[in-house]
Amino acid sequence: MIIDTHTHIFPDKIAAAAIPKLSSVIELEPSMNGTADGLRESMERGNIDLSVILPIVTAPHQYESILRFAIFINETYQQGDRKLLSLASVHPDESNFKEQLRQIQREGFKGIKIHPYYQHVHFDDLRYLRILYAASELGLCIVTHAGYDPYNLSEDFCTPDMIINAVRETAPPKLVVAHMGNNENYDESEAKLCGLNLYMDTAYTISHIEEEQFIRMCRKHGTDKIMFASDAPWADQGTSALRLSNMNGLSDCEKDMILYQNALRFFGIENI
Repeated sequence: MIIDTHTHIFPDKIAAAAIPKLSSVIELEPSMNGTADGLRESMERGNIDLSVILPIVTAPHQYESILRFAIFINETYQQGDRKLLSLASVHPDESNFKEQLRQIQREGFKGIKIHPYYQHVHFDDLRYLRILYAASELGLCIVTHAGYDPYNLSEDFCTPDMIINAVRETAPPKLVVAHMGNNENYDESEAKLCGLNLYMDTAYTISHIEEEQFIRMCRKHGTDKIMFASDAPWADQGTSALRLSNMNGLSDCEKDMILYQNALRFFGIENI
């Protein structure tokens, strides 16, 4: 079994414009077309059983439309061999964030995705701290982008030091810092974040990090707190999973934990 805990899709009409635009800015060729059906075709090629979709509310007014699309995904793609599970999202500038989080919980979502670089707020800003605290109170998990983002080069919005500050202030029990905690600066992540009470995912990272460092970080942080992720469509699901599966320095037990067991436990997934 393989669970990809970090993927992105759009409604079909939006994907047709959004994927080429994003691709040209970040200078990455997408591995699929950014639609639900495109993701399931990618999953079929890569033998992925379930993909977790991480939407991002980049402006407060997008909340309702993104929530409706996420509900549609969860109602439509829970059957068959290639299942999709969408999280929801809130914006830190939304004054009504507590009610939005309660609505997200009522709709049965596992958690939310936030993106400091797309939402232009530092991760240890009070606006995020209150979201981390309120979401945790409701039993929702939180996934955040962490580290370098090629779409926004103007400022660092989520560094290891900011993550440390936020964890110290709110102690969220189910926080995932994507891209092994600090995209494209794994030395700092290894030095500062390994061992903290948080999870890391391998999105994009698994295709670029040195194998020796990745294995070292897994052991230092705890293999039970690392979850496989590709970052599709910005990395190929099958290629990402194959690289992890081929790492001789990890035991089969450790690979199973990263590839699916940790995700089953973290998201509370029972029927797959």
